[in-house]
Formats: sequence, C-alpha cells, structure tokens
Amino acid sequence: MKKKLFGMIVALALAATLGHGQEQPRTAEATALPRPDTLEELLEQVRDLRATEQRINREREQAFLAARDRQRELLEEARAMLAAEERRADELRETFDANENLLAELETTLAQRMGTMGEMFGAVRQVSGDARGVFDASLVSAQIPGRSPFVAGLAESQRLPAISQLERLWFELLREMRETGRVATFPAEVVSPAGGIYRTDVTRVGVFNAVADGKFLRYLPESGQLFELTRQPAARYRSLARDLQRAEAGFAPMALDPSRGAILGLIVQTPSLIERIRQGGLVGYIILLVIMPIGLLICLERFIFLGLVGRRMQRQLRSAEPAADNPLGRIMQVYLANRNDDVETLELRLDEAILKDTPKLERGLGAIKILAAVAPLLGLLGTVIGMIITFQAITLFGTGDPKLMAGGISQALVTTVLGLATAIPLVLLHSILSGKSDRLVQILDEQSAGYVAEIAERKGQTA
Repeated sequence: MKKKLFGMIVALALAATLGHGQEQPRTAEATALPRPDTLEELLEQVRDLRATEQRINREREQAFLAARDRQRELLEEARAMLAAEERRADELRETFDANENLLAELETTLAQRMGTMGEMFGAVRQVSGDARGVFDASLVSAQIPGRSPFVAGLAESQRLPAISQLERLWFELLREMRETGRVATFPAEVVSPAGGIYRTDVTRVGVFNAVADGKFLRYLPESGQLFELTRQPAARYRSLARDLQRAEAGFAPMALDPSRGAILGLIVQTPSLIERIRQGGLVGYIILLVIMPIGLLICLERFIFLGLVGRRMQRQLRSAEPAADNPLGRIMQVYLANRNDDVETLELRLDEAILKDTPKLERGLGAIKILAAVAPLLGLLGTVIGMIITFQAITLFGTGDPKLMAGGISQALVTTVLGLATAIPLVLLHSILSGKSDRLVQILDEQSAGYVAEIAERKGQTA
C-alpha cells in the first residue's frame, strides 16, 4: 500500500513539473535523472529541476533584454542618420534652387550680351555645314586636304566663333570658288585598278575631271584618295587628256563631265562589244561564230571567183582567139568546133556549154540566201529563250528588282541584233553576187545567140 501511494505521489510530482515547464525544452538533466525511490529523493529532484529552470529562464530573460537594448540602439542610430540625410537634402535643395536662379540670371545676361551675335552664330553654323558637304565631295580636296575637319568643327561648335575662324572660313570659300575655274597640276598618290599605289602628277580640271598619265581618275571622299578608273573612256578622250597634261600654256581642248563624275561613271559602265556579245549566250555565239563567218567566206569566195571570171570574159571579148580559162572562151571553142553544123545542132551545143558553166557561176548563192534567212530565225530563237529566262526570274523573285530580269532581256535583245546584223549584209551581198552572176550568164547567152545568128545568116546567104 505504501509503494502504491509512493508511485502516485511520484507521478503527480512529475506531472506538475512537466506541466510547469511545458513551454520550455526538456534538458538533458531532466531526461537523465534516475527514478527516485523515496520521497526525499523525489523532493530533491524536484528542487533541482526547479533551480535549473529558474536559471534557464533568467538567462533567456537577460538575452532578451540585451537584444532589446541593441535594437533600441540601432533604431536611434537609424533615426540619427535619417535626420542627417534630411538636413543634407534640404541643403542640396537650397543649393539647387540657388544654382537654378543663378543659371537663369546668367542666361538672361548671355542673351542680352549676345544680341545680334546669335543670328550670326546660326548663319556661321549653317554656312559651315553647307561648306562641309561641298568640300567633302569636291575634287579640290584631293589637292588641298584638311578643310573638312575645320568647317565640321564650326558647324558643330556651341560657342561663338573667333575672328580668326571667321576669316579662315571666308578664305576657304573664296579658294574653293577660285579653284573651281582653274586647271592645276599637283603630285598625288593614285590607286591603280590592281590595288597598288603609285605617285604621279595629277592634272585637275576645275572640280570636274582629274587625269594622270592620260588616264581619267575618280575621287572618293570617304578615303580622300584618287582611283584610276578600271575602264577608261574612248581613246579620243584619253588623247585629249594627254594633250592637256603636255600643254604648258594657251588653250587645250578637254572633255568635261559637268555632273562631276556621274556621266563619266555611266560611260565607263557601258558594256563593251565583247560584253554585249557575251550577253547573247549560246545562240549569239552560233550566229556570230558560225552563220556570219560561213556566209562572209562564201561571199568573199564568190566575189573573187566572179571578179576573175568577169575580167577574163571581158578580155575574151576583145580577143578573137578562144581561151579555155573562162566560160566565154569555152563557148567560142564550141562554136569554132561546130560552126559547119546546122543551126539547130550548133544552138544545142552552145546551150549545153552554157548549162555546164552556169552552175559554176551560181554556186554558193543559194547557201548565202539560206544563211541570210536562218540568221534572223536564230535571233528570234534567242529572243524567245531570253524571255523564258526573264519570266522564270519573275516567277521566282517577282518584279521588285529589275536587275534579276536584265540578263534574260539582254539575251533576247542581243540575239535579235546579232541575227539582224548578220542577215542584212548577207541579203545585200546575195543581191550583189546574184546580179554579177546573172550579168555573166547574160553575156554568155548574148554571145551564144550572136554565134547562132551569124551561122544562120551565113547558111542563108549560101542557100
């Protein structure tokens, strides 16, 4: 009974102890206490636990009070810093307001002092900006560099120009006007089409053209250099350039580009004859290298042959002795060999001799006629091919960029030109050669008819 009563007291004591400290973490000492056997041991353990809990609570209270004091100190420091920054902001605001007032006073004073100088300042900036554009693109800058930075500085300046700057601006404008109408020679570096740089004497004709060693030059404002044109104008213009460079006094003719290089650039960009032919493509090469040479060779051979035969026949007309090197001589030989025959037989013999020589006189004329007809047909074929290429380009890329269609259109036009350029002379030559051949055949017919008439007349007289 005592043990049972003792166990209940221990349970009540532990429950009271645990209930009193349920908000506090259990310590290692509380968990490590042995189970009491007597009331004295239980009382002693309860007393120790109470003392430990009081000590822990005092430590926590002290830590909390220390943290509260530290937070109070930090708050006081932050309030002090805020007050200091607010005072500094007030001081800066006062300084800013004072500077604003001072700036307004200074601007008013500046406007009063400038007066009409402001209008002059605007005019100087505008003139300097215009002069900068003129100097950058002017050919004179190749001879007199360094002018653009000066006028650019005046155009972008925010201060009134000095008297020396105004005088220099006036001087540069006058010098540009003077150099526009002068022909000057000066040494300069020229960039060749291959990319090399050589130094030579350059002759400048106003602001229009620059030439060196008989070649036209181009000035690039971006680099400030003179470039030799990759393709020069016609020889007559280069001859004028050489004559101008060699002239020492007086007047010399010279071709000028009033557009300051634009027209010259278009001239040198014009395709040459070889480039035009290349635009014709395969059909153009066939017309130019097959049809035209064959036709011209046949025409040349016919001209030579018919010319020789014509001269020999003319010589035969003045001679009574027949020669076998020409058709008329061979007809005379037939006449002399058969003049004792009757008229019908002689006429048949002469017609046979004429028929033998006529194909020789008319040989090649049919080929020339066929080639003259084929050439424009090939040109038409090239035109159709070029239009097909053009419409394919339109289908793929649209009509936004005309350069994409230029190749097909060029082929169409060039082949047409080549076909006509081949057919027209061949038609004319065929007409001329056909006329010469017909005249020679006509001479043979006339002489043959004369021989027959002579035999007929003689037979009639004999009868």
